[in-house]
Amino acid sequence: MSDTQPIDGPGLVAELNALLRLRTTVTAMKLFETVEEMQAIPRIRRPKTVHTTDQIVSMASRLGWTVGITADDLVGNQCRAVIGLAPRDEQGERYVGVWHGDAESAAARQQSLDCVPHGRYQALAVSPFESGRLDPPDIVLVYATPGQMIILINGLQYRNYRKFAWSVVGETACADSWGRALATGEPSLSLPCFG
Repeated sequence: MSDTQPIDGPGLVAELNALLRLRTTVTAMKLFETVEEMQAIPRIRRPKTVHTTDQIVSMASRLGWTVGITADDLVGNQCRAVIGLAPRDEQGERYVGVWHGDAESAAARQQSLDCVPHGRYQALAVSPFESGRLDPPDIVLVYATPGQMIILINGLQYRNYRKFAWSVVGETACADSWGRALATGEPSLSLPCFG
């Protein structure tokens, strides 16, 4: 979430696709402190109805769109909280009987979610990375098979090796992937959830 040198998105994406043969578009994601900053992105689309954040990301990764959202564009506080557009629901009462058998389990899951802290950002945009519209992005998303992902992980460990430790919260896996990456600036890996 800091300013850096421009990134050669098209070149990096071409290399990734040549090596991995990805099935979806490599997607950039960026948070904005004001709605006006987000709306200034060239060729940005705005949702006409409410969506989940997963659906917004899919618009970039599968349709090639650049899409900007605010809290009002998202279906619920869970989606908003993961990307810092609403405070986190610490109790998760609405998930009892849905994803969890009791209130204690629902609260434990809610409290374990990695979320961008609420209060700093008002908007988020996603776009194909190679478009350069979100340069520099806060994070880049890659949907990959296990074989493709281990090649990416090996690339991250080629120099300055370190062991990566990732978690799985179950449902709301976006907290494991883009929530954690946006909040920490560190690589994240997630198993997809229902969304």
